[in-house]
Amino acid sequence: MAAKRNGMIPNAHFHKHWQRYVKTWFNQPMRHRRRRLRRVIKARRIAPRPARGPLRPVVRCPTIRYNQKLRLGRGFSLQELKAAGISKKMAPTIGISVDHRRRNKSLESMQQNVQRLKEYRSKLILFPRQMDKPRKGDSTAEECKLAEQFKGILMPIKRSIPREKARPITQKEKKFSAYAAARHARADQRLFGYRLRKRQAAEEEAAGGK
Repeated sequence: MAAKRNGMIPNAHFHKHWQRYVKTWFNQPMRHRRRRLRRVIKARRIAPRPARGPLRPVVRCPTIRYNQKLRLGRGFSLQELKAAGISKKMAPTIGISVDHRRRNKSLESMQQNVQRLKEYRSKLILFPRQMDKPRKGDSTAEECKLAEQFKGILMPIKRSIPREKARPITQKEKKFSAYAAARHARADQRLFGYRLRKRQAAEEEAAGGK
């Protein structure tokens, strides 16, 4: 194939008998079908539980680069379950994913997930082990009849982006220079100790002069 535009000039270095090692992908359509059938079979097997799996917590992605993004995590921490009043042994039996390794590093995220658990618990239809002997917290026979298998993701994250109204640009915003602001911030950080010592020395000198 001829080289086009400003791309790299192709120069493929093939081994002898390279045709033996070519990987094919002819099983892709059947693999796609098998996966779909397995999903259908599993959904029937676990019915009336949700088809897409248990409830997951809302977490923030790691590292400074991605920590402004929200996504669904692996499982709720033990602290969150305790705050919501759900035991760690009962949680997996009622469709709540548990991750005992997770630690809560902020109160906001913990409160958000505790609220999520409470909301889920209020909407949950809990089947009694024995229909003629329902326990405390179990749903009534009428509620059990209304139960349908949920097909989508349980309580998906609602991302709402606040829209700002159009307004004129202020004079201060026009004069603002991001480069100069970054340089000033670096200089303030670098000279913090020096300025502090200088200020303390001036205060001591003024106090000694009195």
